[in-house]
Amino acid sequence: MFELFQIPAFRTLFTAQIIALIGTGLTTIALALLAFELAGNEASIVLGTALAIKMIAYVIISPAITGLIRHKHQKQCLILFDLLRAIFVMLLFFVTSVWQIYVLIFFLQAFSAGFTPIYQSVISDILKEDRLFIKGASLSRIAYNLENILSPTFALLILTFINYSSFFIANTICFFLSAAL
Repeated sequence: MFELFQIPAFRTLFTAQIIALIGTGLTTIALALLAFELAGNEASIVLGTALAIKMIAYVIISPAITGLIRHKHQKQCLILFDLLRAIFVMLLFFVTSVWQIYVLIFFLQAFSAGFTPIYQSVISDILKEDRLFIKGASLSRIAYNLENILSPTFALLILTFINYSSFFIANTICFFLSAAL
């Protein structure tokens, strides 16, 4: 797998993915804490609804984006989706009611649903050899899975120093860095 990091385009793309995933993981934890702050004992309902909205956005938007995006505009779309995700994550910092969470999560996940298939197709464009593509796609999947495992741990450690709402700002910065890469 180390040979993948010899390819500058893959190294940059993968670094951007890792940065975005770190921010996304922090936002997931912050969203749970925000839901608890706004809904108290009903927080599980809020989170369940937010996750359902996430799945709906992915099921509807991901296939549509895959069919609409022209091959030559992939880089611009990845940058645009990162910038839009940054904006919607930053808006989570200002949420004062549950319905706002639902709206922002839909748009945030819609842009993520657009980002993911484009990201995967760019990997196949960069890694043209089958063996390299398989390694690159596997490494990307490992990164997604590790984010799910490590995010709660990192969030717990960071929460000892800062308020959870700062996670939204951190994720905004992560998406801007990802877009820059």
